[in-house]
Amino acid sequence: MSDNHPDSLYQRIRDILNVAQIGVSRTVNTAHVVSYWLIGREIVEQEQKGQQRAEYGESLLKDLSRRLTKDVGKGFSLSNLKYIRQFYLGFPDLLTATSISHAVRDQSLSSDQFTTLSQSQPNWQPGQLHPNLSWTHYRTLLRVENLNARAFYEIEVLKNNWSARELERQISSLLFERLAKSTDKAGLMQLATEGQIIQTPSDVFKDPVVIEFLGLPESPRLVESDLETALISNLQTFLLELGKGFAFVSRQERISLEGDHFYIDLVFYHTILKCYVLIDLKVGKLNHGDLGQLQLYVNYYDLERCAPDDNPTLGLILCSDKNDAVVKYTLGPNQQPKIFASRYQLHLPTEAELQAELHREMAQLQDRQPPNSEI
Repeated sequence: MSDNHPDSLYQRIRDILNVAQIGVSRTVNTAHVVSYWLIGREIVEQEQKGQQRAEYGESLLKDLSRRLTKDVGKGFSLSNLKYIRQFYLGFPDLLTATSISHAVRDQSLSSDQFTTLSQSQPNWQPGQLHPNLSWTHYRTLLRVENLNARAFYEIEVLKNNWSARELERQISSLLFERLAKSTDKAGLMQLATEGQIIQTPSDVFKDPVVIEFLGLPESPRLVESDLETALISNLQTFLLELGKGFAFVSRQERISLEGDHFYIDLVFYHTILKCYVLIDLKVGKLNHGDLGQLQLYVNYYDLERCAPDDNPTLGLILCSDKNDAVVKYTLGPNQQPKIFASRYQLHLPTEAELQAELHREMAQLQDRQPPNSEI
């Protein structure tokens, strides 16, 4: 019986599944991923040997789905086999050429050979097998067509130990595009090869901040207290949106100055930058008075609350709208590195919205440049 025959393909896939079941107690997730990748390879290579018409591949997958579901059980629907096929095509370098050479098609895989295949490479790179990435992670990553963005999400999953659901949310909120929208080519490549690196305060804050998880409607009747309560009720997801390093400290923290009382909406500590982060919520358009109030809070914290080894306090205003020129001229050059303003969005952004935001920022930057200067 030739290798091109569907029965040969079916038997090779059954061999892969049988061996995967033997090693499942040791490497459950990784064995799952490896077996699917190997199955995807078998399907793709069988299609390349067979007829070139699209209907050949469809009938091949239908037959495999029927037989595998009958003999093995759930998990091999036609749609899932299409994902498995796409997985191999989307991650062609998941296993190294050296490890693949152990999988000889003319022989059944041994348990030891399968275990070897299931081991991640010592010098891991995005696109290669990693034991902390499950099949659900990989299925989610397949949604990302931009290879730089996909590499970024792979790195961030491992750095932050995101669940597949958290990864799904970060992709849907266009995290990569938000971080990359105003960076240069070198910064873009750094995101794709190293993930998000936090070295300065400007590396911490996103604009816009997406808080669709609150389920709040876009309404002129929304007030700061409702927004704050919703954020606290969804604190874990809000921390995910803020990014790595944020630790919650308090809400509505009171400052008393000679009988006058002020309240800071939210206080965090950033464990990487080693500083407090004060967040003030503003429903409506930001004005210079809001910035002055936050500057008061930041100055107070620097003088009264910070320990000797803390870095200067940072402030962030979350607002529904802002004028960047007002922010610039209210704060001046000395306070700008410490106080930031970001728009919040109550819905997931689209790429078109982010592009419009980038064009708006570039236009404002050009308007502020001297006539003969280059951006």
